[in-house]
Amino acid sequence: MENDNILEIGINSNEGLYIKPTLLKFPYMYREAMEVHWDEKENYLYGPKPRKWSYLDWYKQIQAAAKEQSGNLLITKETGWVNIPESLKLEILEEFNGKNT
Repeated sequence: MENDNILEIGINSNEGLYIKPTLLKFPYMYREAMEVHWDEKENYLYGPKPRKWSYLDWYKQIQAAAKEQSGNLLITKETGWVNIPESLKLEILEEFNGKNT
């Protein structure tokens, strides 16, 4: 498993949640069949606009998909938050801290 810091977590123009790793790339993410995709231009993993799942569910799904490809994505103090409501940021941080304590 290769650790990488998360450069940015955000909601894109299609209203999907994305996670942008600092160094790791996931060009073969489609092979996981988890509805998580790799944007080659923006260099981030993303999910679709939430339908039944919440943004927090998509955060967990993107993290799980990265792990399937041996990537462990870590939130740091430098992680940027783009178009993320404060309540969602707190939920994600709580999830992250629960997994990393």
